[in-house]
Amino acid sequence: MPDEVKPNLNEAPTHDAQLAAESIASGEEKAPKVDFDADYAAAQQFSVSEIDRTGKGATAAEAATAPKYKTSKPEETKTQAQSTGNPDDYVELAKEVGNSRTEAVTNVSDELVQQALEKGQPKK
Repeated sequence: MPDEVKPNLNEAPTHDAQLAAESIASGEEKAPKVDFDADYAAAQQFSVSEIDRTGKGATAAEAATAPKYKTSKPEETKTQAQSTGNPDDYVELAKEVGNSRTEAVTNVSDELVQQALEKGQPKK
């Protein structure tokens, strides 16, 4: 069932659309009729290409999406940290991580956390 288009001058996005809406509103032109059911049925015919209606469609899609280069399969490797039993090794590692100058490292105090909590509260 066709629906009648009712132009709204306030919603016209371009000057041409506004002129068309004015001419329809004044009666100079007839409002176009839109048949959504017929348009939908026509769109369904275009939604599937001719090649997809045959068996060649799957073959063509597979050829189009096949990888162009061979890739190697990843191999699983296991690494195991050697335990030295020497506490000085851990102290050295902790110093390296703690004294990093390239990363933004800061000390967080209880006072700083309290200030953050107060700032995060909604204002009354």
